[in-house]
Amino acid sequence: MAYSWKRNLFFLWIGTFLVSMAYSVSIPFMSIYLQEDLGVTDHLEAWTGIIFSATFLASSLIAPFWGSIADKYGRKPMMLRAGICLSLAYFLYFVVQNPYELIAARILEGLLAGYIPSAIALVATNTPDKHVGYALGIISTASAAASVIGPLLGGVISHMIGPRDTFFVAGSMVFIAFLIALFWVKEPSFKKSEARRSSVISDLKVAASNRILMGALFVVFITSTATMLLEPLLTVYVLKLGSSESSASLNAGIIFSAVGIATLISAPFWGKYGSRIGYEKVLFIGLLGGGIGNLLQIAFHSLVGFGSLRFVYGLFFAAVFPALNAFIAQHTDPAFRSRAFGLNQSANQLGLLVGPLAGGFLATQLSIPVVFAITGSLLLFVALMLKMPKFSMRTSASASTAKETSHL
Repeated sequence: MAYSWKRNLFFLWIGTFLVSMAYSVSIPFMSIYLQEDLGVTDHLEAWTGIIFSATFLASSLIAPFWGSIADKYGRKPMMLRAGICLSLAYFLYFVVQNPYELIAARILEGLLAGYIPSAIALVATNTPDKHVGYALGIISTASAAASVIGPLLGGVISHMIGPRDTFFVAGSMVFIAFLIALFWVKEPSFKKSEARRSSVISDLKVAASNRILMGALFVVFITSTATMLLEPLLTVYVLKLGSSESSASLNAGIIFSAVGIATLISAPFWGKYGSRIGYEKVLFIGLLGGGIGNLLQIAFHSLVGFGSLRFVYGLFFAAVFPALNAFIAQHTDPAFRSRAFGLNQSANQLGLLVGPLAGGFLATQLSIPVVFAITGSLLLFVALMLKMPKFSMRTSASASTAKETSHL
């Protein structure tokens, strides 16, 4: 069968959706698993933050190695390796007996996983240039859709069969994604690179000449850090708001899904609106709304009120990452685009590493509502910073190095 980038995108979307679903049905309930199955009662917030961050620390350290292997053997083999190893990691979560074994399994996942970054790289490098922005936008909806269905489904599954068995379900989902990549995903354009592999330092030097790209990378890091300050703590906070332990995973799943539903509702609007008024303005609105939303959550002390405000927060925050992806896709040279997305992934991973550690520590020293205030303040800081001429990411004729695309 002749290669079709649309057919490839279809199967990559399904695989990405399943891997994202595996995360969404299980990982948000890690704190409940620690408490109910592994017997962690003291310093639960700190333990949750450490276990979240362990994977991202390992991933950030090993990423350059896997990049060099991908240059030699291709991105599909890396996707297959990541798929089978990630599936194994979830099955290990299913069998661990103490938090130390869980940390070891999380580190193993960080060292060996990477299915979704491989899928994004395949889309970015095997799609015709004029369709790259559209294809990247489509692949991003896989994670958005999973963020809607996953937490709610995970809350139901965890409530019915327990957090431990939920990891077995997640591992099975990832294994199906591995089979999809094995039999249906193609990589027709890969050619072994004979050139010397660039380093992160050299890529950063190239990126430094593109002010828009560097601004986007900085915002990605701060935004990822801010959101991950809270994510490991939300389930703990649901318990503090009065949910019973037996229904905590279900209630947390509903609240997690509220943000995902809001994202699916508002993301198409922000995409169209951004094409009319400019993505910098949309990014500012999203950060401003997200910051205010986090600050307002401090005032709500009921599950219904808290969940409702999380939904409103999601309506605004949905504008942020599509706008950032637009900057990276549209304002980098095609020859540098895949490396730019690699730097974007690195910035995101750093935020995913720093956020849970800082959030867990802050919650033990202060309180979770204070962490909400810090998160909101960070997002407002970035929003206001974008309005300063020195840091503005506004497009100019000379700054744009790639033609605009109409779909993101």
